[in-house]
Amino acid sequence: MGKRGRLMLKVTINENLCKGCEMCVIACPKKIIELNKGKINAKGYNPVHIVDESKCTGCASCAVMCPDVVITLED
Repeated sequence: MGKRGRLMLKVTINENLCKGCEMCVIACPKKIIELNKGKINAKGYNPVHIVDESKCTGCASCAVMCPDVVITLED
């Protein structure tokens, strides 16, 4: 359990499959996902990354919106 008794979830992004469409960036209510402009993946895109995982509420909006299913949430 994390802060205030809520279950802490780990967000995993498969950066090599991310095409940088930013649907997850738009969907995140905490605005903690952004393009990693300093990195290019195997497909030639800037993948997204979490800038502050401690602020994640585990709502899974990012995973639901991802058209390529590159985001997963785990216990």
